[in-house]
Amino acid sequence: MQREIYSKLLEELELLQHEHELITLEQSKTTEINLCNPLHLESAANLILYLGLRRCDMRPLQEKLAAVGLSSLGRAESLVDSNINSVINLLRCALGLQQIENIAPEAYEAGIKLLLRNTENLLGKPPAHRHVRIMVTLPGEIAEDYKQIKDMLTQGMDCARINCAHDNPEIWRRMIAQIKQARRETGKSCRILMDLGGPKLRTGEISTEPAVLKWRPHRNQFGKVITPARIWLHAEKDEGTSPAPADACLPVCSDWLEQISTHDLIEFTDARGALRILQVMNQVSSGFWAECTQTSYVIPGIELKLLRTSTSGRHRPFAKLGRVGALPASPESIRLHVLDSLIITREPLPGKAAQFDAQGRLLRSASIACTLPEVFRTVQPGERILIDDGRIGGVIRSVSKNKMIVEITQTKEGGEKLLAGKGINLPDSHLELDGLTAQDIDHLEFVVKHADMVGLSFVRNPADIEPLQKHLLKLKAEKLGIILKIETRAAFDNLPGLLLTLLRSPTIGVMISRGDLAVECGFERLAELQEEILWLAEAVHLPVICATQVLEGLSKNSKPSRAEITDAAMGVRTECVMLNKGAYIIEAMETLDDILHRMQSHQQKRTLLRRLHW
Repeated sequence: MQREIYSKLLEELELLQHEHELITLEQSKTTEINLCNPLHLESAANLILYLGLRRCDMRPLQEKLAAVGLSSLGRAESLVDSNINSVINLLRCALGLQQIENIAPEAYEAGIKLLLRNTENLLGKPPAHRHVRIMVTLPGEIAEDYKQIKDMLTQGMDCARINCAHDNPEIWRRMIAQIKQARRETGKSCRILMDLGGPKLRTGEISTEPAVLKWRPHRNQFGKVITPARIWLHAEKDEGTSPAPADACLPVCSDWLEQISTHDLIEFTDARGALRILQVMNQVSSGFWAECTQTSYVIPGIELKLLRTSTSGRHRPFAKLGRVGALPASPESIRLHVLDSLIITREPLPGKAAQFDAQGRLLRSASIACTLPEVFRTVQPGERILIDDGRIGGVIRSVSKNKMIVEITQTKEGGEKLLAGKGINLPDSHLELDGLTAQDIDHLEFVVKHADMVGLSFVRNPADIEPLQKHLLKLKAEKLGIILKIETRAAFDNLPGLLLTLLRSPTIGVMISRGDLAVECGFERLAELQEEILWLAEAVHLPVICATQVLEGLSKNSKPSRAEITDAAMGVRTECVMLNKGAYIIEAMETLDDILHRMQSHQQKRTLLRRLHW
């Protein structure tokens, strides 16, 4: 009976190994394999074999193999042919068809060695106490904060990420100078990744409303004033930053400001026609603190009457009238609700809120522009659109040359505010966008001189990678590390082709950008997608960077959730984990370092059966 089971298993495995479809797939990809960098030829061939293997439903065979105590091929990614051969050889020996002495040992370590080589080429050597690197996204203000950079290196930052979608080359230059100085002083290594902005689709600007400054005193539950509103009076030419927290900063003419003294009163009629009084409390440098016990609405040009106490105790006008200076304009408020219509314009017109008549009838729907008018060539009615990380969801109902009409289908209760500069995702659309923008090409000249790696953002198909490879060759920087960021649904769908194109470059890796990927593919599918990306990356022996919202609560608010800790622990299955900037980034790094160090005793790509405590 057992012999019969072994014979059937051997037959199935040999049929699988010589499956016509698998061989045909490998032959059809010969040209693509031959285009790969010589360092990656073996990896490319293994990827093809793995894709062929996964075209079959392996689950029935896996159950049979596990039932007789043999490898179920559940971790065959890194060396497909060798793993299948190992099980075949064991079965042949058990059936007496082959002598164990004649079995050549399979190269089990070969796949691991290829992954380690590719990882060290891209990310450098790991620290002594953990094998997973820690990457940190740097904020622009760190260009002036050397202590923070040095603390980051000391606490375990192995790679620093600079996002080229923010700041400018001068700020990047100062950030990199700080990193290099910290490396010299601490003796720590730290690779530098610079992410190109890529063809990111965002909402356009929003119309500004007339400038209005509002302040109100602090009241108790009975409406009684507890604390007056604190107003900072400053010269109009100054920036208006108050020396301490203020409820409002009021700009006035500097000549008039010089006439003010402590204990003066300032009388004015606010924008609603209400008489209001400011009590001048004290002077700080060239400005004054004043208090007000009344809610006030102030607009530019309002007249200010200065009153001074006379010897009789009465307040009399003193000096000429002053005026409120220019106030910063604020964006118009656009709030969207389910079933609302939103007009997205091709032209960069300022966004506007919906307009209604006196009876509440809609006269004009809300509108906003998008930053990439090219999308109008390919979007179709019926396709979904997601704005601001999915906070606003809708369906495109019609498309013309200059605008598309979107029906809003998803917001929180009470509606969602539409803001400028927020990401737009079109998960159902087949977009035709250049892999590198003109700005990316400009930034690339800086990147090749200062960074160890470049991140390619919003990739959708293999043709998006080729321009970067050609530009690097032109700049004689073809050895610069390339990080392929998987953050669109199209990138996930085209992942095998993307990887084969990426393999044409020598130093490469993959980043799972879970934020946009979850928005485009659905949060409920993120864990599944992440698993499949990890499988393919291991099949092609490439390092993986896990990114987006790792320990986000800890980094930003000093309070991690239980789910965040569990999520961070799974980072041990990758070669690098990325933390985003936050006020508590050092604490987040310390926690992540500890989690990764502890977890590597339990798992390194696959589960490790270390001794348990009971």
